[in-house]
Amino acid sequence: MGWRALAIAAFVFPVLAIAESNPSVDARSADRFARLALDCVHREFPNKISHVMSSPEDAKTPRELTPVFYGCFDWHSAVHGHWLLVRLCRTQPGAPFVRDAMTALDQSFTAEKVAAELAYMKTKGRGTFERPYGLAWFLQLAAELHEWDHPKSQEWADILEPLEKEAASRLKTWLPKLSHPVRTGEHSQTAFALGLVLDWARSTGDTDMESLVTRRVKDFYLADRVANLAFEPDGQAFLSPIIAEADLMRRVLKPATFSDWLGRFLPELNAKSQPDWLRPAIVSDKTDGHLVHLDGLNISRAWMLEGIASGLPKEDKRVPIVRACAAGHREAGVASVTGEHYEGGHWLGSFAVYLLTQRGL
Repeated sequence: MGWRALAIAAFVFPVLAIAESNPSVDARSADRFARLALDCVHREFPNKISHVMSSPEDAKTPRELTPVFYGCFDWHSAVHGHWLLVRLCRTQPGAPFVRDAMTALDQSFTAEKVAAELAYMKTKGRGTFERPYGLAWFLQLAAELHEWDHPKSQEWADILEPLEKEAASRLKTWLPKLSHPVRTGEHSQTAFALGLVLDWARSTGDTDMESLVTRRVKDFYLADRVANLAFEPDGQAFLSPIIAEADLMRRVLKPATFSDWLGRFLPELNAKSQPDWLRPAIVSDKTDGHLVHLDGLNISRAWMLEGIASGLPKEDKRVPIVRACAAGHREAGVASVTGEHYEGGHWLGSFAVYLLTQRGL
């Protein structure tokens, strides 16, 4: 079934939209996603490092610089590649890939390697390292470990705790000083990152972080009006600034208040909107590391639209429309996660697992 037909079916038959929200991942897909992560979490090259050098001694390989998260082409992808393995081991403990995944996680998460990672991050000139995207994904990894009732997960969470504290501390220091939100479609975007951070804070009981993020989210976004989706997407976005903002706001507003806010923020979405009011993006070259971002956009839009629907009152007439749109993006996005090209294969699996297991909900 094509994405348009699926979207219309979901609009006409809300039951289908509910079925699309099932958080399970079929065994074949889970194994495929896990193998994509296993293929890259310890694959050092090719690699794109974001690395401030202060002397010739800083000219080192990725494995030497960040010995835990050196694979998957870049640091943040390595982080959410490890998250993917933890998430799938937690949700599918009997799957064939679990043994290999647990071995890989055990190889990565050692006290010695974490100490080296922490030393790297604390070196002068690296205060903005992976902020906010990579730090937010790291906190999501930590949250997954804390929530998983397994002896190894608790052991790994303890080992990673110094990095968890450092990531949280950096965000707590940065957020009060941030004068404006960052509204890009890539790593620097604040809306998506703050959603991950807020979920971590609530999961771990960090009320200080929850209060700080909630306050800053309202400072940044509460007064926003009349967003224009005609300006999206840009040619290499993997996050929607507008849809991500709405998905973040449903986390801090009660359903009735969120419904009113959404009406002011996105008036083009209303009870008369068509089920395909927002269409999936098309990737023209999946071997291009920037153009393939649009596959990730389709996936992230899908989970953010599902988040928006979950934050509205059940009787809101926009809910089936939003779910229908999410279904179309889900089909287009998940179909793109093939691993045929490393440009997308090293990270799209994480996005697919986040969507299909409904982590954000």
